[in-house]
Amino acid sequence: MDSEIASLTLRALRRVLRATEIGSRQLATTTGLTPSQLLVLREIDAQKKATPSGIAQALQFSQATITTIVDRLEALGFVQRQRGEKDKRRFMLTALPAGRAAIADAPDSLQMTFTERFIELPSWEQAMILSAVEKLATLMGAQEIDAAPLLDSGLIDRSTPD
Repeated sequence: MDSEIASLTLRALRRVLRATEIGSRQLATTTGLTPSQLLVLREIDAQKKATPSGIAQALQFSQATITTIVDRLEALGFVQRQRGEKDKRRFMLTALPAGRAAIADAPDSLQMTFTERFIELPSWEQAMILSAVEKLATLMGAQEIDAAPLLDSGLIDRSTPD
């Protein structure tokens, strides 16, 4: 019985991994972006005065990761960096029309769907799911792996979609 439950659990985990992979491929096909790049682009567009440090803080990504992702978005013509008027060391980030078009064209991300559905759950059920997923990470020896709050199977700051 225990091995049957373990097998069912692994199958459910595999479905989550496959859904993440499929979602990433759909996004790459539609926009040429990775999920993390789209997340950063959306955050830049949402903030009126976006700075790399503000984006890093909002998304819980490292400053270095944001820099790499913004470099890619800038190369694609999706965002623009401008030096601050008062402090020339600071950069302001702005989504360009091509970036806004990519946001509009992007399919609904698995992360957004998950978040919308998860927050509708009662708090006790949210806590139960969190506990189970944290236990799963521990069982897999992954509890110490640093991970951003993002459903993506590749490196967060990769420059090209997988």
